[in-house]
Amino acid sequence: MSARRSSRGPRRKRGWAVVGLVLVSFVLIASGIVWRRSRGIAQARELRDLARKRAQLVAERAALEGAVRVAASRARIGPVAEQRLGMRVPADTQVVLIQRPAPRAPSAR
Repeated sequence: MSARRSSRGPRRKRGWAVVGLVLVSFVLIASGIVWRRSRGIAQARELRDLARKRAQLVAERAALEGAVRVAASRARIGPVAEQRLGMRVPADTQVVLIQRPAPRAPSAR
């Protein structure tokens, strides 16, 4: 009888070892999945924040471009040039239009 029990002993220990190994591997895989998902959620949050900041910067750029257009308009620059620099708009008879010559075609050599 002792021969029979000794043959079952190591087999039972091996079975518990397999079960323990399966449980440990399950915990490792599950923790890896949880870590990966939490990293994905953090990166998605960061992407959402960056997209929001980009939209804000695009809107600010559009506002600044509009402000530049207004500041560079003739209606805004004309009075400033007259007051600060003493410039004036010339009369129509004082304006000379110079025609630009048509560009020549490149000669084939």
